[in-house]
Amino acid sequence: MKVYSVKELTEEIRQLLADKFDLIWVEGEISNFRIPMSGHYYMVLKDETAQIRAVMFRPKVRLLKFKPQDGMKVIAQGKVDIYAPRGEYQLVLDYLEPLGVGALALAFEQTKKKLAEQGLFDQAKKRPIPFLPQKVAVVTSPTGAAVRDFLKIIQRRFANLEIIIVPARVQGEEAVWDLIEALKIVNEKLDVDVVVLTRGGGSLEDLWPFNREELAHAIRACRVPVVSAVGHEIDTTIADLAADLRAPTPSAAAEILVVEKEQIKGRVKESRTRMFNAVTSRIVRERERLERLTSRIKDPRRAMAENWQRLDELAGRLERAIRQKIAAFNQRLASEERALMFASPMKKLQLMREQLSVLTRSLIKGISRLLEQKNSELAKLYGRLNDLSPLGVLERGYSITRKISSGEILTCSTQVDRGELVEIILFRGELECKVQRIEGQGRFDPQTLKV
Repeated sequence: MKVYSVKELTEEIRQLLADKFDLIWVEGEISNFRIPMSGHYYMVLKDETAQIRAVMFRPKVRLLKFKPQDGMKVIAQGKVDIYAPRGEYQLVLDYLEPLGVGALALAFEQTKKKLAEQGLFDQAKKRPIPFLPQKVAVVTSPTGAAVRDFLKIIQRRFANLEIIIVPARVQGEEAVWDLIEALKIVNEKLDVDVVVLTRGGGSLEDLWPFNREELAHAIRACRVPVVSAVGHEIDTTIADLAADLRAPTPSAAAEILVVEKEQIKGRVKESRTRMFNAVTSRIVRERERLERLTSRIKDPRRAMAENWQRLDELAGRLERAIRQKIAAFNQRLASEERALMFASPMKKLQLMREQLSVLTRSLIKGISRLLEQKNSELAKLYGRLNDLSPLGVLERGYSITRKISSGEILTCSTQVDRGELVEIILFRGELECKVQRIEGQGRFDPQTLKV
């Protein structure tokens, strides 16, 4: 009995799915739509009872004319494949089309809504078309039927009108850049009164260059009024909405410019329709032939698709890991900051400053109380000293007598001799006297302190 490895079993299942469902159409509703940095489209297609993952890689995304959205019902073309790293089957899409409306029609509505919100279609910004312009620049294909119809009407109705043809492609992927360059030439190099942007009728695909957002901005940037005459009367393009005036047809544009009541009735449409049908049939036949040939060749895009998906998955895991690492580092940093804040010398210094402030206030209060106490004691001592001071006694009329020769204070008359010089100190001033008479008994009785 053969034992499969997981890889071998996956490859067998992949080959069975590829042989059975190599190119299929699936109808469903889009959900979980996302666009990673790689530019691939990832989504889920679902109905009421089931769902399947789907991916459209960037080379195919570039070909879409609209942007898918969640809830949009679509018809998708692709092949069933297996994403081996997760063991999931999925649709690898080559084409998407909105259900009930074409991709170009949806893209037209999306672009129309966007530019309307930007104000490009506001009537207040529309410029009036000059009456009987002398010079007209016509931006179109010089070999198309539109320019012939335009010139024919102008020649018949107003032959002296000067027409300047500015050639540009009006169909194909690169046509929009030709049209923008032609408008730039008109702006910078031509002195005209009005610009006519025109081409004949065609399918929505044929007219798509005139539905591009870039052309709408170029029309609004033109310094002279722009008349848009693209397609037939039933055709409406973004260029028609952005222009200062919309003409139903190129011929109608000529009639509007030269102001005449007659209207051109003929329109060239049958040959263009036949050509379009022939080209469409040829494309269908060649596509069927290409599908038959590609079914015989192993598609190298499968390995590339798996690598793209694997790269997106790894990128997502790396992004999540980086975010978690940053979050953990920030949390750790915050914890360290809090710990550092508690251990900070600035915090201790602040605490010591507060303690110093409290002690300083307490010291000042203590010193103040001590000074008040000492001042009170000093006042008492000063009073007592003043009471005991000889100056206080002198102030009451007493004096101090001492010998001049020795400076001895005299308390008794027997301390001096007659004729000896003495100094008498008064409260104010001093006297030098000579002893004339000495009495042994004083006028005061020490016993009674009476005079």
